[in-house]
Amino acid sequence: MKLPDSIRDQLKTPLGILLPEIKANKENIKKFLPENSFIITVGDRTTEKMIDFGMIPSLQIIDGKEKRKKREPTKLSNATELQIDNPAAEITSQSIDVIKKSFSMKPPVRILVNGEEDLLVLPVCIYAPENSIVMYGQPNEGLVITKITTEIRNKAQRLLDLME
Repeated sequence: MKLPDSIRDQLKTPLGILLPEIKANKENIKKFLPENSFIITVGDRTTEKMIDFGMIPSLQIIDGKEKRKKREPTKLSNATELQIDNPAAEITSQSIDVIKKSFSMKPPVRILVNGEEDLLVLPVCIYAPENSIVMYGQPNEGLVITKITTEIRNKAQRLLDLME
Protein backbone atom coordinates (compact mmCIF):
# COMPACT_ATOMS: atom_id res chain seq x y z
CA MET A 1 0.00 0.00 0.00
CA LYS A 2 1.36 3.38 -0.99
CA LEU A 3 0.88 6.67 0.83
CA PRO A 4 -1.14 9.09 -1.30
CA ASP A 5 -0.22 12.77 -1.06
CA SER A 6 -3.81 13.52 0.00
CA ILE A 7 -3.31 12.07 3.51
CA ARG A 8 0.27 13.19 4.25
CA ASP A 9 -0.97 16.14 6.33
CA GLN A 10 -3.24 13.88 8.42
CA LEU A 11 -0.20 11.79 9.35
CA LYS A 12 1.57 14.87 10.75
CA THR A 13 -1.01 15.00 13.55
CA PRO A 14 0.27 12.93 16.50
CA LEU A 15 -1.82 9.84 17.31
CA GLY A 16 -1.25 10.43 21.02
CA ILE A 17 0.30 12.85 23.48
CA LEU A 18 3.21 14.89 22.11
CA LEU A 19 5.91 15.28 24.74
CA PRO A 20 8.22 18.12 23.63
CA GLU A 21 11.83 17.01 23.11
CA ILE A 22 13.11 18.97 26.13
CA LYS A 23 10.59 17.18 28.38
CA ALA A 24 11.13 13.68 26.96
CA ASN A 25 13.10 12.38 29.94
CA LYS A 26 12.66 9.13 31.88
CA GLU A 27 10.57 10.66 34.68
CA ASN A 28 8.08 12.33 32.31
CA ILE A 29 7.81 9.30 30.04
CA LYS A 30 7.13 6.99 33.02
CA LYS A 31 4.07 9.11 33.94
CA PHE A 32 2.39 7.85 30.75
CA LEU A 33 3.23 4.16 31.23
CA PRO A 34 0.64 2.15 33.15
CA GLU A 35 1.88 -0.79 35.24
CA ASN A 36 2.88 -3.81 33.09
CA SER A 37 2.28 -2.03 29.79
CA PHE A 38 3.51 -3.58 26.54
CA ILE A 39 5.89 -0.91 25.24
CA ILE A 40 6.33 -0.56 21.48
CA THR A 41 8.79 1.84 19.87
CA VAL A 42 8.89 2.81 16.20
CA GLY A 43 12.07 4.60 15.18
CA ASP A 44 15.76 4.31 15.98
CA ARG A 45 16.12 7.34 18.24
CA THR A 46 12.98 6.55 20.26
CA THR A 47 14.07 2.92 20.70
CA GLU A 48 17.58 3.95 21.71
CA LYS A 49 16.25 6.52 24.20
CA MET A 50 14.05 3.92 25.93
CA ILE A 51 16.90 1.38 26.09
CA ASP A 52 19.20 4.07 27.54
CA PHE A 53 16.55 4.73 30.22
CA GLY A 54 16.58 1.00 31.08
CA MET A 55 13.03 0.59 29.78
CA ILE A 56 13.41 -2.16 27.15
CA PRO A 57 10.55 -2.00 24.62
CA SER A 58 8.71 -5.30 24.08
CA LEU A 59 8.61 -4.55 20.34
CA GLN A 60 11.11 -2.29 18.57
CA ILE A 61 10.82 -1.32 14.92
CA ILE A 62 13.92 0.34 13.49
CA ASP A 63 15.51 1.00 10.11
CA GLY A 64 19.08 1.97 11.06
CA LYS A 65 18.47 5.60 10.09
CA GLU A 66 17.54 8.88 11.72
CA LYS A 67 16.22 11.66 9.49
CA ARG A 68 17.44 9.57 6.53
CA LYS A 69 21.03 9.40 7.87
CA LYS A 70 22.55 5.96 8.54
CA ARG A 71 23.16 5.10 12.20
CA GLU A 72 24.21 2.04 14.15
CA PRO A 73 21.35 0.56 16.21
CA THR A 74 21.86 -0.09 19.93
CA LYS A 75 22.84 -3.73 20.45
CA LEU A 76 20.39 -5.89 22.36
CA SER A 77 21.64 -9.36 23.24
CA ASN A 78 18.37 -11.06 24.22
CA ALA A 79 16.05 -9.73 21.49
CA THR A 80 14.63 -11.88 18.72
CA GLU A 81 15.37 -10.11 15.44
CA LEU A 82 13.13 -10.22 12.40
CA GLN A 83 13.82 -8.53 9.06
CA ILE A 84 11.40 -7.00 6.57
CA ASP A 85 11.50 -4.95 3.40
CA ASN A 86 9.31 -1.86 3.56
CA PRO A 87 9.97 0.91 1.01
CA ALA A 88 9.57 4.59 1.94
CA ALA A 89 5.97 5.89 1.92
CA GLU A 90 4.60 2.33 1.83
CA ILE A 91 3.29 -0.41 4.07
CA THR A 92 3.86 -3.89 2.65
CA SER A 93 1.66 -6.88 3.43
CA GLN A 94 4.84 -8.64 4.63
CA SER A 95 5.36 -5.84 7.17
CA ILE A 96 1.82 -6.24 8.50
CA ASP A 97 2.21 -10.04 8.73
CA VAL A 98 5.53 -9.78 10.61
CA ILE A 99 4.12 -7.15 13.00
CA LYS A 100 1.13 -9.42 13.76
CA LYS A 101 3.48 -12.41 14.26
CA SER A 102 5.77 -10.40 16.59
CA PHE A 103 2.92 -9.93 19.08
CA SER A 104 2.77 -13.70 19.63
CA MET A 105 6.53 -13.98 20.29
CA LYS A 106 8.41 -13.72 23.57
CA PRO A 107 9.60 -10.11 24.04
CA PRO A 108 11.78 -8.30 23.35
CA VAL A 109 11.37 -8.51 19.58
CA ARG A 110 13.20 -6.19 17.20
CA ILE A 111 12.05 -5.74 13.61
CA LEU A 112 14.84 -4.45 11.36
CA VAL A 113 13.36 -2.67 8.36
CA ASN A 114 15.15 -2.50 5.05
CA GLY A 115 13.62 0.74 3.82
CA GLU A 116 11.58 2.98 6.12
CA GLU A 117 9.65 2.25 9.30
CA ASP A 118 7.70 5.50 9.85
CA LEU A 119 4.29 4.38 8.53
CA LEU A 120 4.44 1.07 10.41
CA VAL A 121 3.00 2.95 13.39
CA LEU A 122 -0.41 2.43 11.72
CA PRO A 123 -0.49 -1.40 11.64
CA VAL A 124 1.18 -1.46 15.07
CA CYS A 125 -1.68 0.63 16.50
CA ILE A 126 -4.25 -1.66 14.86
CA TYR A 127 -2.80 -5.02 15.98
CA ALA A 128 -1.06 -4.19 19.30
CA PRO A 129 -2.22 -6.01 22.46
CA GLU A 130 -4.72 -4.28 24.76
CA ASN A 131 -2.24 -2.92 27.33
CA SER A 132 0.09 -1.38 24.74
CA ILE A 133 1.78 2.00 24.64
CA VAL A 134 3.24 2.98 21.27
CA MET A 135 6.01 5.58 21.12
CA TYR A 136 7.50 7.26 18.08
CA GLY A 137 9.31 10.47 17.26
CA GLN A 138 7.60 13.52 15.79
CA PRO A 139 10.42 15.09 13.70
CA ASN A 140 11.84 18.27 15.26
CA GLU A 141 9.09 18.30 17.91
CA GLY A 142 9.36 15.48 20.40
CA LEU A 143 8.06 12.08 21.43
CA VAL A 144 4.54 10.85 20.73
CA ILE A 145 3.12 8.49 23.38
CA THR A 146 -0.03 6.65 22.30
CA LYS A 147 -2.13 4.44 24.58
CA ILE A 148 -3.86 1.83 22.43
CA THR A 149 -7.63 2.23 22.64
CA THR A 150 -10.51 1.33 20.32
CA GLU A 151 -10.54 4.96 19.16
CA ILE A 152 -6.82 4.83 18.23
CA ARG A 153 -7.26 1.45 16.47
CA ASN A 154 -10.17 2.87 14.44
CA LYS A 155 -8.28 6.05 13.52
CA ALA A 156 -5.21 4.04 12.41
CA GLN A 157 -7.46 1.70 10.39
CA ARG A 158 -9.18 4.66 8.68
CA LEU A 159 -5.77 6.08 7.69
CA LEU A 160 -4.60 2.65 6.48
CA ASP A 161 -7.82 2.30 4.43
CA LEU A 162 -7.00 5.58 2.64
CA MET A 163 -3.72 4.16 1.37
CA GLU A 164 -3.72 2.78 -2.17
